[in-house]
Amino acid sequence: MSAPRTITILGPAHPLRGGLASYDERLTREFNRSGWKADISTFSLQYPGFLFPGTTQFSTEPAPSDLDIRVEVNSVNPLNWIKVGNRIAKARPDIVVVRYWLPFMGPCLGTILRRVRRNGHTRVVCIADNIIPHEKRPGDVPFTRYFVKAIDGFVTMSKKVLADLGGFAPGKPAVFVPHPLYDNFGEALPKVEARKDLGIGTDEKVILFFGFIRKYKGLDILFRAMADERIRVAGCRLLVAGEFYEDKQPYLELARELGIEDRLILRTDFVPDSKVRDFLCAADLVVQPYRNATQSGVTPLAYHFERPMLVTRVGALPDMVPDDKVGVVTEPDPTSIADGILRYFEKGEDHYLPHLREAKKKYAWSIMARAIIELADGIQK
Repeated sequence: MSAPRTITILGPAHPLRGGLASYDERLTREFNRSGWKADISTFSLQYPGFLFPGTTQFSTEPAPSDLDIRVEVNSVNPLNWIKVGNRIAKARPDIVVVRYWLPFMGPCLGTILRRVRRNGHTRVVCIADNIIPHEKRPGDVPFTRYFVKAIDGFVTMSKKVLADLGGFAPGKPAVFVPHPLYDNFGEALPKVEARKDLGIGTDEKVILFFGFIRKYKGLDILFRAMADERIRVAGCRLLVAGEFYEDKQPYLELARELGIEDRLILRTDFVPDSKVRDFLCAADLVVQPYRNATQSGVTPLAYHFERPMLVTRVGALPDMVPDDKVGVVTEPDPTSIADGILRYFEKGEDHYLPHLREAKKKYAWSIMARAIIELADGIQK
């Protein structure tokens, strides 16, 4: 019997925390489940402290016992990049799957992958979360150009990123595959039970903003929607679950100015994996009021826990949330969002759930894994 084919995923994983780490770990399990031998090469240092806006980069959860994770990449040490690249090249995995979400990582990952490709065997596939970042910084373009030259083929999870890629890697193979569902946070809880765990009234109308807080995600727009008199009369409360990645004071001052403090439930510490399902299952409606976006990891979470969504008409968000079926699509302004919230509660959960349950069948991890393998197998070395 021949040995299984091998894959190395190069990107965030435990002991790092967050959505990218959860994704990489879940994808690794999918490859292993399908008969491959997959491991992860992750960061010993992902961001220097002055570049990280949260409280800590590291998880408090135990390491996953079923995964082979090597903690070895230092994002700011070129000697380390050469060492890691040489090690992976010597291991000769059939495929390296690398995550790209921020141009800052371009020099590190681009250098590692140049060393890997020297073995003449390994094919390199990039899952590109973003090519053009949400928040621009000096060096974005040259760092990204350096990175993409080390890639054989690309998978994007939004059509916008696929279009953006054309300006950096024309002619390289690239496919669009929707973001799979996050099904690694446990099964859904009854809403009553989830709210009891969080200390939220069972008879309230609760909308949820989930995930880290940055300007492009539009929480301030949602605050202004909450100030709409119609929302107040409807009795809606806003649950904010996620860590501030920028100064929180302007948000707190805005809430005071708008007079909505009594309608906010602020849980603005980092949400550990073990508590994710409580927040999703406690919500009537998950709201993503983004100013701009490519795709969002919140959407697959809402799909998994079967929570209808309100998304703004930006990036790929409406592609995964068909209007008046899986959820509500609005413009990224307070009045439109308030209109959408009211429309959701007027029609009720039972209108949306059948569509959501049918649509979620399209977002299996097996589809993503198969697309990566097929892309890699079509690349000539």
